[in-house]
Amino acid sequence: MGRKVKYNYDFKLRCVKQVLNHHQTVEAVSKLNGCHHTTLHDWIRFYEKYGKKALLPRKNKVYSLPFKIKVLEAINKDSLSFSQACLEFNIPTKSVIMNWQKNYKKLGAEGLNHKTRGKPKAMEFKKAKKKSNKPLTREEELLLENESLRAELDLLKKLQALIQQEQNEKQ
Repeated sequence: MGRKVKYNYDFKLRCVKQVLNHHQTVEAVSKLNGCHHTTLHDWIRFYEKYGKKALLPRKNKVYSLPFKIKVLEAINKDSLSFSQACLEFNIPTKSVIMNWQKNYKKLGAEGLNHKTRGKPKAMEFKKAKKKSNKPLTREEELLLENESLRAELDLLKKLQALIQQEQNEKQ
């Protein structure tokens, strides 16, 4: 199952061609088609530099640490905007670089290795309390027995409810 794409290839290509071939303004085309004008500007820039394939949906790409550092250094050294850096390094959105920069400022180069994608690890089960060798007091024994009986009663009630539901469905 792929990720959901907000704008498909045909839609992007149609919008870009309306601006380039039909000499309509970016603002008019974006308003007509319901997309933001800066998004349309980005599509046009990518189309002009990389061709039609730049408008195709992309898989989530994993960038290497040296590449991320190279991009951030180019932004600082050459005074590139995020949009210019995206175009220069063929990165789909500015938010990718913005996140790299934020993580780099906060954690240094280690922040660029930070993996946030994927399913989070499952919670660990609480370890059962170790039984001590000393005997339980009468009160502790009664509390344990009471807890056990409550659990048994809950189980029986649930079972009875399921049986009752099954009988009602048969009728």
